[in-house]
Amino acid sequence: MNDLTLNRRTFLAASALAGGGFALGYRVALAAEESASSLEFNPFIRIAPNDTITLILHKPENGQGAVTSLCMLLAEELECDWERLTWEFAPVARVYGAPMQGTFGSSGIRSSWKPLREAGAKARLMLQSAAAERWNVDVAQTRTQNGRVLRNGSNDSFSYGELATAAAQLPVPETVTLKTPQQYRLIGKTTPRRDTLAKLTGQARYGIDMRVPDMAFAVLERCPVFGGTVQSFDAARTRAFPGVLDVVQVSRGVAVLASNTWAALEGRKLLDITWDFGPLATLSSARIREMQQALLKTPGAVARSDGDVDAAFAQAAKRVSATYEVPYLAHTTLEPPNATARIDASGAELWSGSQIPGLCQQGAMQVTGLPEERVKVHTLFIGGGFGSRGGGNVYSEAAEIAQVAGRAVNLLYSREDDVQQDRYRPCSLVQLDAALDAQGWPVALRGHVSCQHFQPLRNGIDREAVAGLADNDYAIAAQHFEYSPLELEVPTNFWRSVGASQNVYFMEAFLDEIAAAGNKDPLELRLRLLERAPRLRHALQVAAERAGWNTPLAPGRQRGLACVSCFGSHNAQVVELSVENGRVRVHKVTCAIDCGQVVNPHTVTQQMQGGIVYGLSAALYSEITLENGRVQQSNFHDYDALRMDAMPEIDVIIIPSDDPTPGGVGETATPAIAPAVVNAVAAAIGQRVRRLPVAKNLPAQA
Repeated sequence: MNDLTLNRRTFLAASALAGGGFALGYRVALAAEESASSLEFNPFIRIAPNDTITLILHKPENGQGAVTSLCMLLAEELECDWERLTWEFAPVARVYGAPMQGTFGSSGIRSSWKPLREAGAKARLMLQSAAAERWNVDVAQTRTQNGRVLRNGSNDSFSYGELATAAAQLPVPETVTLKTPQQYRLIGKTTPRRDTLAKLTGQARYGIDMRVPDMAFAVLERCPVFGGTVQSFDAARTRAFPGVLDVVQVSRGVAVLASNTWAALEGRKLLDITWDFGPLATLSSARIREMQQALLKTPGAVARSDGDVDAAFAQAAKRVSATYEVPYLAHTTLEPPNATARIDASGAELWSGSQIPGLCQQGAMQVTGLPEERVKVHTLFIGGGFGSRGGGNVYSEAAEIAQVAGRAVNLLYSREDDVQQDRYRPCSLVQLDAALDAQGWPVALRGHVSCQHFQPLRNGIDREAVAGLADNDYAIAAQHFEYSPLELEVPTNFWRSVGASQNVYFMEAFLDEIAAAGNKDPLELRLRLLERAPRLRHALQVAAERAGWNTPLAPGRQRGLACVSCFGSHNAQVVELSVENGRVRVHKVTCAIDCGQVVNPHTVTQQMQGGIVYGLSAALYSEITLENGRVQQSNFHDYDALRMDAMPEIDVIIIPSDDPTPGGVGETATPAIAPAVVNAVAAAIGQRVRRLPVAKNLPAQA
């Protein structure tokens, strides 16, 4: 999930719309040397004669507030009537960034920040130029306000709709002057979300809501062991079940099609399948841990090497060592995975709630063999993504079932399918060692990580597998980190905040161990080591002061803290909790975020709260384990999430910043919560929790 990198070449084009009006689009060209994760996209502005302005969104809405914030960027420079600004999702096409068209890496606002504002400013200048021509005055004698072009020194004005057709005939300006922060009307102001009413009234359409003519509801029985295949099956009892329409075999299993989802699910229970479980049939979590431990005993690829680590350890007054571990994690979005597909003589058509709908198109192309121009993908609202909807199996599965069955299907994962057939965040095991001087300050840090890689290796390294650890901001002169990839065919994928979600836990928890060994306050230690990271240091100071770090606590409560810079933002958190009868109760989380230029403060606050709750669920409860090649968990009774009665108070402080560009917020809050919790737990019980989740690894006497 790398940040998007946009180069300086921007091309715009305007065209007249049928019936009047105009459309202005922009396309960012990417240099050949830029990474494969870079993309080009093309949102368009449409201005109709009735003054309606439409932004065609190239970014999906995962619940992160993209609709509102991107509309704000456009409206700020276009100076349009906010109430007359509408939007629609873009189709999947190269002009909009396919195949990587989508939202990932907390980059939705960051990648759109300048291009969308420029598009709005250029459209506004074209409208002013059209008005100036009608009045036969210089464009400098015009100004814009709330969707109208006004003539200075008079009461004359035109609405944007009245000027749209004429403006479309004018050349697109090559450059424009964008507003300064002091001139913003919308950016930085708390703005109600544009999609709230549709969601409250049920008008918002999600993938799970999709219906097309002659559609069957489908579920797919997959092998319980990853990589297993069907040897044979008997579907006689399933076909006889009321409502079942068809049973077909596809590459990943046996699909049941029915007139409703309940019939499909019940019919699936009656399938008699003989599986070839394949090479993972005996795999267990214990065996995976043994493999990781063996890898840590052999040299890995070097991810970072600063200073003379060996010399620092040889001269150390004290050494600290610890092994930390995190499990596989599922995504468990509120809306389980689903996709609707229809394939006929005209081509393939898919309806998807996907973070990267461009990859849905690619998956359907691979299944059907159809060319890009014959595979159409419609983007819908997403009931949570968290990295799980960046393509995924469900879209190609739906396309294959539709192709084999010869009819449109809506494929749905049950919650059990979702938990047991996910593409998981990798488990990870890390060995950490620190060398301290005579005063108790760390002078060297050494680490070795073993986990499956998120993406192809470069020089033996997956940067996401060590992100948040090998790239830490702490001023420790000698640092050495190695990475040993665990080569295993357990399906993995990005998870909210990717490598930082686990490695920041390792780093920040171990830093508290270093503080304890050197008899230092955890805050004091971090502030000293963050002198070269002033924004993160300041965020930590703000959070600590707001939480009352050095003030007395209520009886039985303790505090812990952690901080991280990731996705272009800087976040610090202080947790206040208690441990009683073997149960951890988080009472309050204080979160300070410096995310540069804020677009919508309301969205930032919501994202911080959501990221904390998501990370807190994982830190306290969540774990995917394997036995005999099978995932042991199946639903929220054994893959738990934070319940309403356990929800802490979350105090979010948005730090004013001099940075004129926005940082990411969708994932920034997740990494710090786990280490802040375990650091507070250690303060409460006097023992470290080095393996997550906390609830299953808390010492018995706690």
